[in-house]
Amino acid sequence: MGGKGKGAGKGKGKGGKEDSRPKVTLGGMSLPTNKAFGQHLLKNPGIIDKIVAASDIKPSDTVFEIGPGTGNLTMRLVEAAKRVVAHEIDPRMAAEVRKRAQSAGRNNLEVQEIDVLRGKWPVFDVCTANLPYQISSPFTFRLLAHRPLFRCAVLMFQKEFAERLIAPVGHKQYGRLAVNTRLFVKVTCVCKVSRGSFTPPPEVDSMVVKVVPRDPPIQVNFAEWDGLMRICFGRKRKTLRSSFCTKDVCKKLDENYMTWCSLKGEKPSKEPMKDLCIRVLTTCGVLSKRAITIDLDGFFRLLLEFNKNGIHFTNAGVGTKIGDAIGEAPTMSEDFFVDDEPAGKGGDEDEDMED
Repeated sequence: MGGKGKGAGKGKGKGGKEDSRPKVTLGGMSLPTNKAFGQHLLKNPGIIDKIVAASDIKPSDTVFEIGPGTGNLTMRLVEAAKRVVAHEIDPRMAAEVRKRAQSAGRNNLEVQEIDVLRGKWPVFDVCTANLPYQISSPFTFRLLAHRPLFRCAVLMFQKEFAERLIAPVGHKQYGRLAVNTRLFVKVTCVCKVSRGSFTPPPEVDSMVVKVVPRDPPIQVNFAEWDGLMRICFGRKRKTLRSSFCTKDVCKKLDENYMTWCSLKGEKPSKEPMKDLCIRVLTTCGVLSKRAITIDLDGFFRLLLEFNKNGIHFTNAGVGTKIGDAIGEAPTMSEDFFVDDEPAGKGGDEDEDMED
């Protein structure tokens, strides 16, 4: 995890101008941090203690660390684990953390100078990460798809992103990100982290969360689930009646329904798709509810009821079941972990339903 060390000293930038970028001391030299890499080095020992405690590292563990920075957390990890594999994109930081480990007589650290989103990941028991906030979503996507399963991950995110991950049912931040993430893992808050815990201080506060995979994963037709979630949370402040009764949604579901009937050799119902949707929503008791008020079990019941009535969210209801192939990651797109409608947009009042 990025040890965000304290910078000092002045330097010259291009054209002889003073380089105002925050500095860190590497190899006895004061060098500027790289903004392009999102470098905010963790310097608060109390936060490091909480990360290590939450990780619950065993002497036989392999720890995968993303962004070790100058090694403030790394040095704690190599003391506790059998092996630490770190991905560090900045060669200067990689050299520094290697030097610190060697000076301490630790030979169980392997630092790879690589972009964590592009490189090959090791098999690991625990993951720790102080992430550049711009890669939070794609990193979460890759972590949750990683196989074989790990025991836990303790991750530093921007506070707003972390709040969306852990948001409870009914909370304004509760959305597709929170629901979809819970198919794979349980996420809890470890601690909040103020801006002053880093050098240089970021412009936002942070939060450390702990991620524990579900083992075995929840069984659900992945493509069907994703299709349902996109309708429910496309405008999460609308009632489900309004979301499902738009012309576009009814047209798509009707096309899927006709394909399903053709494949099953069944005669299609003459009931309009809008009325079919209303009947299903009424049966599940969610006709006038908004998506942000429905929990995971409620969505499962809704999906089952739609499918029982021949209504599918993918063409012919073909999809991948999460966890079907042991040891293999489910097939999914990266935007599975992105909310369609960020919190704070749109009013609380329901919008007019299209006929």
